[in-house]
Amino acid sequence: MISAHFTVLTDAGEKQGRHIADQFERMRWMFQTLHPKLNVDPAQPIVVLASRNQKSFAALEPQAYLAKGQIKLGGLFLQTPDRYYMLIRLDATEEHPYATIYHEYTHLQFASASEWLPLWINEGFAEFLQNTDIRNKDVLLGQPSVDDILYLRQNRLILLSVLFSVDHNSPYYHEEQKGSVFYAESWALTHYLEMTDHEKGANRLGDYLRLVSQQVDPVTAGEEAFGDLKKLQALLDSYIEAGNYKQFMLSSAAAPIDESAFKVRLLTPAETDAAHADFLVDVQRTAEARALLEALLKQDPANARAHEGMGHLEQREGNLDAARKSYELAVKLGSQSYLAHYYLAELTMTQGGGELDKQVEESLRAAIRLNPRFAPAYGLLAEALAMQRENDEARQINVKAIELDPGNVTYRVNAANILISMERYTDAQAVLRTAAKMATHSGDKALVENRLGEIAQIQAMRAQAAAQAATPAGTHVEEQVVDVVPAPKHPTEPRDGPKHTAEGVIRSVTCAYPSDLEFRVESSKKSVSLYSNDYFKIDLSVVGFTPQGSMNPCKDFEGMKARIEYAESSDKTVDGQVISIELRK
Repeated sequence: MISAHFTVLTDAGEKQGRHIADQFERMRWMFQTLHPKLNVDPAQPIVVLASRNQKSFAALEPQAYLAKGQIKLGGLFLQTPDRYYMLIRLDATEEHPYATIYHEYTHLQFASASEWLPLWINEGFAEFLQNTDIRNKDVLLGQPSVDDILYLRQNRLILLSVLFSVDHNSPYYHEEQKGSVFYAESWALTHYLEMTDHEKGANRLGDYLRLVSQQVDPVTAGEEAFGDLKKLQALLDSYIEAGNYKQFMLSSAAAPIDESAFKVRLLTPAETDAAHADFLVDVQRTAEARALLEALLKQDPANARAHEGMGHLEQREGNLDAARKSYELAVKLGSQSYLAHYYLAELTMTQGGGELDKQVEESLRAAIRLNPRFAPAYGLLAEALAMQRENDEARQINVKAIELDPGNVTYRVNAANILISMERYTDAQAVLRTAAKMATHSGDKALVENRLGEIAQIQAMRAQAAAQAATPAGTHVEEQVVDVVPAPKHPTEPRDGPKHTAEGVIRSVTCAYPSDLEFRVESSKKSVSLYSNDYFKIDLSVVGFTPQGSMNPCKDFEGMKARIEYAESSDKTVDGQVISIELRK
């Protein structure tokens, strides 16, 4: 079942499939109605896997949730580099079984605003909308969270001037107890403002969002949009104490949803197995995924979809040459997956030279043709063209990557690299200074500052060469060597050593130019030291949350829970090279 913005795969029949697609289209409509300037559809597809009962749901859910005593899920939101998944159980009986999905879908909708959207309102909206009831012709919003209410009554509130200033580095966001206050109070304030604005026909939240989008300080914007923050604090205290949390309803009868336009197709067993195998790879159930794919390829060796899935699996397990061969077969068999073309290019690009350069370029242009909104394909094509000294086109292509993902500092660094190749050092510095203003984390800032330093070194080296050229004959000048690009600390080698996994918290993240990464994974049992000399090639996925914009390992990984797959390295000072990282909330 394919609607305008969702692909629904279900074992519950066409009627139920149509209903699910309609519900998710109404959910999207609801977000657009409330905040039309913030909503954006991602470049990656959103796939809804709707299981008719617990049995078919358990065949797909992450292995960790199948253990005895684990909480029974009603729904799961999963973001991978390739697509967004919503796994739902249609026989769920909980009051709000899809709260996690609605919460994370809210973050997805606001992702394009993550560079300027204050954290309190981002989390407040997600908490406010997670208990939404989407029905056939209306949407009920504002149902309170009992846990949040009890927590707020038993704990002291954060001052609004502090709440508005909380960012990703704040202890109020990271420390468990303070974090609970932060989430609960963000929800309560959003609830209060949404309800009072709705009753009075006001738009204070809209005014606040407009101001912060214009780079107005969040506290100043709050004072301008909401008035005296001390008075607002008193009103919020009274609102929480009274506990009279109202709700309101949006009629979706007039929503522009044409169910007759939904495309319905009965999937063959082979297509179903291939789709399930893709998801099983992303939730680390790789043995089951491999069994499905091998059976499909034994039955039909020309199954392009199964070859795509095998490429995905081999890439996840660090078998990069095997992954490239699988993607290459899928493309030769007529694959229309932009990801098959993109990953074929990415894996081929490391080999480089002559015909391979042309293959990389052709694959990336095919990926862009199939998905014109996929920023990584533009970014990688710009790099490929720059390597071929096609700097003018590389620069134009990289500008498109920045337009599609303006918060990605890496694309701006790549733009500076292209300008350096063109010997336009002043322009490169201007680009990097803009990137420095956008960089919100120390990792991004360090990357930009290091590149600026390297440009200064290049300029110093050129100045020295010019001075030597101007020195009269017979004058001795001490030779100096400037190492512009330092060698990596650990060896760059295939990740084909024995494979292991580590689960724990990521600590001591360090980065070096251009894309070297080191960190430890700490658990109660042991600490594992890992590295990658090209963190762009790490297979990254997330479970249980939606990242705020593009993930940067240098700034975003510190302190996060993760499951890491790695291969042993010839360098015995570390435990191995990273293959894949699954981040968890």
